[in-house]
Parts: sequence; structure tokens; C-alpha cells
Amino acid sequence: MIIFPAIDLKDGKCVRLQQGDYDKQEIFSEDPVETALKWQEQGGQYLHLIDLGGALTGKPENKDTIEKIVRALDIPVQVGGGIRDMDYADNMIAIGVERIIIGTSAIADAAFTKEVLNKYNKHVAVSIDAKKGFAAIKGWTELSGMRAADLANQLKDYGLKTIVYTDIAKDGMMQGPNFDELEAMQRETALDIIASGGVSSASDIAKLETMGLYGAIIGKALYTGAIDLRKLMEVKR
Repeated sequence: MIIFPAIDLKDGKCVRLQQGDYDKQEIFSEDPVETALKWQEQGGQYLHLIDLGGALTGKPENKDTIEKIVRALDIPVQVGGGIRDMDYADNMIAIGVERIIIGTSAIADAAFTKEVLNKYNKHVAVSIDAKKGFAAIKGWTELSGMRAADLANQLKDYGLKTIVYTDIAKDGMMQGPNFDELEAMQRETALDIIASGGVSSASDIAKLETMGLYGAIIGKALYTGAIDLRKLMEVKR
């Protein structure tokens, strides 16, 4: 299972939101590049980078910072937030992003979703953020009315292979992931699933690994020290 240390960008800073609430923001670092290098040095296998401003506005808000981070690292980077047209998708791939993550557009714009999957295939993931099993959109501010598993299977028909699955109620709460929903998603879709939201201990990681998930994203737990990335990666080796 791949471990993805996470950086959420807003106004050029590393922040974390609680349950996707933009009014509940905590700044963890003023220097995202330094933070990214720190996670790489401690054994991070693949950086998960989200432009929170872009997720909300639908356009790139932290593009320059993203490019600096990608160029500074030796490990692969996946980027999401505001990628809703081919120009921006092309730009992200051109600067060296290994995997682009699309979210709202996967529901709102089927033509774009099909086009980006056809062009970049394994370099594309879809972020499915859910509340009570239903997919949320527009930076987690609205529910779509579509079951997360149904959306995933629809996207699988388009050629999707990887999803980032976040249970919004768990995100930033340090109470563990929603294991039942993750297990259901894996059972119903057979996609490569990256667990996101609520991962708060080494035991959470161990349980996700026994479930056979493709990856796990660690965010707030790294910044608070609840998970020591270096120690975690030493155990995994």
C-alpha cells in the first residue's frame, strides 16, 4: 500500500480544513515547498497535493506553488483542485505532475471526464468525496444526489482505474477512516482505492493495508505528530 503524505494549499500556505469547512481552517506551514521536502525526506512515497482555492472557485489558485513543489521533489506528485478543463490538465502534466485528480467535473462534465481519461488514462484519478454515501461537489459544499459507488462504476466504464475516496465527516477529525464505506466501495467497484480522511494512527494504516487498499493519504495526523512518518515507513520496510 502506498503512503501519500498530504499538503492542502490555500493562499500559498499549507492548511487543513475540518470536515471540508473553509471557515474552519488551520495554517500548518507558510512554506509548502519546505514541507513537501520534509515529507519526502521522511520516506513519503508519493505526495498528495490539493489546491483548496481551486476546488472552491473552479480555476487554478496556487499554480505557481504547485509547480515549485513538483520541481523540488524526486517522488511523484498527484494534484487536485480546480482541474476542470483540458488546458489546465495539460499544464499540470507538462510541469511534471504524475497524476491529476478531478473532482466536481467528473459529475458536472462527462465530456471532459471522458476526454481526460482517454488522453491521460493511468495518470488520472477521480476524487469522490462523500457524506453518508453520497458524492459531494464544489469543494464539499453541496451534495450531488448520486451514490458514491454508482458514480465510481460509471467512471469505471469511462476507463477510470483509481479513485481517492474521502468520507467528509471523518476528514480532519482524527477519529479514523470510515472503514465500512471503504470496504463497500472496494467490493462494489473493484477499483484502486486511495483512502483519505480521518487516518490518525499507525493502526489505521495497518487495518487499511490488511483490507488490500491501493493507498492511504495522511494529512492532519502528520502535522499534529499523531503519526511519525519516518517511523511508519521504517516499519513498512
